[in-house]
Amino acid sequence: MNMTNIYSDLYQFTDVMEPIKLSMHQYLLLTDEPVLIQTGAVPQAQKTLPQIKELLGGKPLKYILISHFESDECGGLSLVLQEFPEAIPVCSEVTGRQLWGFGLARNIQIKQPGETFSGNDFEFKTISYPSEMHMWEGLLFMETKRNIFFSSDLMFQMGETHGQVIESNWPDAIKTSGAAQLPTPEMQNKLLTDLETLSPAFIASGHGPCIKIV
Repeated sequence: MNMTNIYSDLYQFTDVMEPIKLSMHQYLLLTDEPVLIQTGAVPQAQKTLPQIKELLGGKPLKYILISHFESDECGGLSLVLQEFPEAIPVCSEVTGRQLWGFGLARNIQIKQPGETFSGNDFEFKTISYPSEMHMWEGLLFMETKRNIFFSSDLMFQMGETHGQVIESNWPDAIKTSGAAQLPTPEMQNKLLTDLETLSPAFIASGHGPCIKIV
């Protein structure tokens, strides 16, 4: 398991799924009230938890942001909550129902697209994210104090990409978002329109290199 301070006070953790060479990234925003973005699947959480605890140095974990209900986004949630039982998972309504129904979490904070939530040193904005086979509504998160966009499965690339940062501009990054793979033009246009409202300085990808916006 690799770990690096990839941008500002943001730490990236990466495990590579063999043999397909798919990098799966988690992130820890190490503020006064630390925020974990995605838990990883169970094997990934088992590897990252000791590193996360070391970075926190005894601080409690405030939030766990979950973009959608899939193993690499929230499969390790129960393990993380064993170590940090006061941490609050933040997700969409449909993801929250799955977390509750599978017994993974109870103290869940549901957010709607367009909402914001903040702490002492962070503020997150949410946008809608149609995800997975049923196109359930998930959430994408934009941290507005540092202008970090957490892209989840958008801007997807294969390969071993831990710690890699490439440069691009936001319009070009949007073109590689994968919105064209959504099943209807309405869904495609909605996601693209929502992305165009953002102005990130850095994209923290779920799979693939991160992107510095220039």
